[in-house]
Amino acid sequence: QVQLVESGGGLVQPGGSLRLSCAASGSIFSINAMGWYRQAPGKQRELVATIISGGTTNYADSVKGRFTISRDNAKNTVSLQMNSLKPEDTAVYYCNADIRLATLARVRDLWGQGTQVTVSS
Repeated sequence: QVQLVESGGGLVQPGGSLRLSCAASGSIFSINAMGWYRQAPGKQRELVATIISGGTTNYADSVKGRFTISRDNAKNTVSLQMNSLKPEDTAVYYCNADIRLATLARVRDLWGQGTQVTVSS
C-alpha cells in the first residue's frame, strides 16, 4: 500500500519560516508530479505549488517569491520551504502525488493526512 506522510507544520510568527516535508512510501515504481495544497477554514482546498519529475515547478501567485518546492526523486520526497509567512498562509497543508506503482498501476491523486500551519503573533 502506498501512502504520503507529511511533517513540519506548526505555529510561526508573521515573517517567519517553516519547512514542510512529505515522504511517499510503498511499492513505488515512479512518481510523476508531487505538490502541496492547502485548505483554510471555510475555504476550498487550493493549489500551493507543484513539481514534476523533471523539476518544472508551478506556484500559486499568492506564494511566488516566498515559497520554494523541491523534491528528491531518489528518496520519493517533496519539500516546501515557506518564507516570509503571512497570517493568510494559515491552513492545513496537504501533500499530493501522481504515482506509478510497482505493478505499473497508476494512482493519480494520492493525498497525505495534512499538517497544520498557523501564522500568528
